[in-house]
Order: sequence, then structure tokens, then C-alpha cells
Amino acid sequence: MMLRFAKAALAALVLLAAGAAAAQGKAYVGNFKDNTVSVVDLQAGAVSATVPVAAGPHGMAISADGRVVYVTGDGSSSMSIIDSATNQVSKTVEVGKTPHGVALTPDGRTLLVCVYGEDRLAVIDTATQAQVATIPVLKPHTVAVRPDGKVAYVSSQEPGKFALVIVDLSSRAATGSVPLNQPPRDLEFGPGGKALYFTKAGTNAIEVLDPSTDKVVAEIATGASPHIASVFRGAAYGTAVVQGPGELLLFDPATNAAVKSVAVGKQPHWMASADGKMVAVTNEGSNDLTLVDLSSGQTKTIAVGNAPRKVVVQPAGTPRADASKVSIANFAFAPADLVVNAGDRVTWVNDDGPPHGLAFKDGAPAPDLMLPGAQFTRAFDRAGTFDYVCAVHPYMIGRVTVKAQ
Repeated sequence: MMLRFAKAALAALVLLAAGAAAAQGKAYVGNFKDNTVSVVDLQAGAVSATVPVAAGPHGMAISADGRVVYVTGDGSSSMSIIDSATNQVSKTVEVGKTPHGVALTPDGRTLLVCVYGEDRLAVIDTATQAQVATIPVLKPHTVAVRPDGKVAYVSSQEPGKFALVIVDLSSRAATGSVPLNQPPRDLEFGPGGKALYFTKAGTNAIEVLDPSTDKVVAEIATGASPHIASVFRGAAYGTAVVQGPGELLLFDPATNAAVKSVAVGKQPHWMASADGKMVAVTNEGSNDLTLVDLSSGQTKTIAVGNAPRKVVVQPAGTPRADASKVSIANFAFAPADLVVNAGDRVTWVNDDGPPHGLAFKDGAPAPDLMLPGAQFTRAFDRAGTFDYVCAVHPYMIGRVTVKAQ
């Protein structure tokens, strides 16, 4: 029988959970019914910002440096890209009808998007934020990339042909599949890629696949409706979100045996961790986020938006370069020549009476119309000289010189 952690005193709970949260940055929670992402300050234990995104936020991923958050809209054909420094959508990318799960390759150069409504994987170049290839896969729901970056597994929910589809990322082609008797839900690689953990609709167990043979080698019994299971790097236990009983299940990855469970909110949907010590769990049925300290089982609950589903957690120590300001006033940029370091961000603010705009010589995206009071932030990740003009009044010129650090 699985044991539940005993409830601790409220004061001890808050102190311990706050301590675990302080070791991390922010959590980004996709609120499915609100079409927003809640930005949760984990140290303060509260929502610090709300970001409008594509309809029905479904798949989410965060870059390794914590600076970029990708959010697909299940009720749209687009993906919102959030700049974590400003907590604003920096770009919207059209990816195809009804996009579902997403995953980054380990080198961070490629993002895979499950385009469920078009039976394909979209391959996105993260440097240009543009689609560069497409890979046919029937009804792709979620995707996991092996830690070596060579292979991806995709949960295919095509009726009558349920499978895990294996995709070679160098050739960008499906090379095989693992047939299933029920629809696959999520799938996640454990550290080192020696195990793939996946769940199926209607099966109250976590399936453990050996990727070297593509055979299921173990099952971990759970309560009703397990959704996502994984072993986070640095964690002593594997964890799984189990929707029916509303719990986070802990299991031993060495023995594939359940160890204990921690009660979370109603109808938990997803989980994420940046350090393997604290796991953030979304609760779709209670509209909140539960932070679970894996060593003690202590929890802290934070209210978010309506129907929170996916979540990503920003690593501790994510650079938050303060934006240098360029004021647009009296039909001029001030300063007109600005020097910053690589990695810095620059914010332009229209402090003038008439509308202005920005047009960069290098073709970088920028607003062609900024009404009074509007602002725009651009990150400069590489050294160089970047000239620009006002898109409305091209005689207004400016320059940003970026120095290598």
C-alpha cells in the first residue's frame, strides 16, 4: 500500500516550501481556458505577471538558459514565444493546425512541434524562429528527444494505429514504431536515455520502455489515470502525476516500484522541475499550482488561472540583464548611439506625442508603429553594430553597438 506523507505544521510547511522555491527562478503555467500564461515568482509564492498567448495553451518548453519560453495554442495554428526577461510575447510563429506537445533538442538549436491537426512534426530553427522542415507522423500528441539528440519518440494517437513513432533527427524521417493497444499520452526519457517512461489512456500504470530494444520491460502500478512520468536530473526518485487520486507518485527508478505519494490539487495535469528537488504540479481542476519538496513531501499551493495544464520551471541563476532605455522624444532617439554588452536587452519607449516605429537594418522583427507610451525590447546576443531608423520618420536614425563579453 502506498503511504502518504503526514501533514506538518503550517508554519514549517510554508518555511520549507519557500526555501525550496527560493532555489529556483520562475514557473510559467499555461492556463488553457484563459489563453494566458501565469508567471509565478517561486520565491514570493505568487503570480507576478500574466501573459496573453495563442488560444488553448497546450505544449510548453523552456530554453536551457531560461530566457525563452515556447507555448503552442491548441485552439489555433500558432506558437507564442515569451521573452522571460520582459514576460512578453516577443514573436508568434505559425506552425500548423492544432499544435500539441513540443520538445527542444539538447543543444537548444531545434524545437519539435507536434502539429496534431496536420499529421506532422514541425521542425523549428530556434535561431531564426522559423520552420525549416516537416516530418509526417499521424496524430502526434507529445514528443521526447533522447538525451544524445539523435532520436525522438512521438506519441501517435491515430485511431486503430496507436504507437510510439521513432524519428531519426539527422535524416528527419520516421524509422520505426512501437505498436500500442491504447492511445499513448505522454512520454519522457530518464537521465542518460536508458529508459523511456510513457502512459496510456485507460491503463493505470507507467510503462517503462528500453530504447535499446524498444520493448516494455516494466510496469509501475498507479492510481487511476496517470498522465506524465519522469526522472528529473538530480532527483532521488522518479515522479508521476496521477490524475484520479490527485497525487504526485514517487517511484524508485532502479526497481520500478512505487515508493509513496504526495497529495496535490484536483485533476493534476503536468509537472516540471529545474533541480530535481522541487517539483511544480499544475492542477487543472482546482486552478492552482502545487510545489512539492521531494525530500520531505511538504507542499505549497499557489492560485493561478483557469484550467492550468502545462508548466515549465526556469533554472536558478537565469541571467536577467537590465534593459537599457532609448527614449523616443522630440523626433529623436536618446541616446542615438548606445553601447551594450552581448546578452543585454534594450528597450525603446515612445515618450513623444506622435506615433513612431522601429526598423532594423539587419531585418530583425520590430514594431512599425508605436503609439505614445508604447515600448519594445530587443535582446542582443552577439557582438556587432546594429543600425536602425524610425519606421514612420526614416530621417530619425540610431545605432546599438554590442561588445563581446
